Amino acid sequence: MNPFDIIHKYYDPRSELYRVLITHSILVTKKALDIATAFQTHQPQHEIDLPFIYEAAMLHDLGIFRCDAPEIFCAGSAPYICHGMIGREILESAGLPRHALVCERHTGAGLSQQNVIQQKLPLPTRDYLPVSLEEKIICLADRFYSKTPQELFREYKLRHVHQKMREWGPEILARFESLCDLLLPDWRESESEILVSQ
Repeated sequence: MNPFDIIHKYYDPRSELYRVLITHSILVTKKALDIATAFQTHQPQHEIDLPFIYEAAMLHDLGIFRCDAPEIFCAGSAPYICHGMIGREILESAGLPRHALVCERHTGAGLSQQNVIQQKLPLPTRDYLPVSLEEKIICLADRFYSKTPQELFREYKLRHVHQKMREWGPEILARFESLCDLLLPDWRESESEILVSQ
């Protein structure tokens, strides 16, 4: 499966939105593959589907075109938080249920049913949490890049991402730290000042 074939069904390659989506998706995909390769080196007993990570990471933001986010050239009507659910619906209809779940489960460090209720999010009330190893890798990789045009190529430092997760509350911060513990095993030593400053 070529993810570009699917993207081109919904995005005009001449548009600014396409440029934002493709740039972000390529950077997140590279980061995800780097995380996956390093993880396999340290824990070879775990099998990781690298071709799937490539495909799903390229498609994780497929649903943004239907959202209202003019700052990144999205001219749809849905709230931006719905882009994962929209992507899931598109990819399920294309017969790609595993890829669809990555779309739905990559936001933040994942959203729990409790987050949906407490924040009154315009989503069906259920968990949107990464479950498979591949889903967790893509979710983590996505935190290092923004789709804001002026920051599109900037890879955020882990301390910056950690601070952002802290702003979203203790539950999401704890989930993010769990992803780091699983996938970036030395992060607590290399970023010890993050934890001291809490």
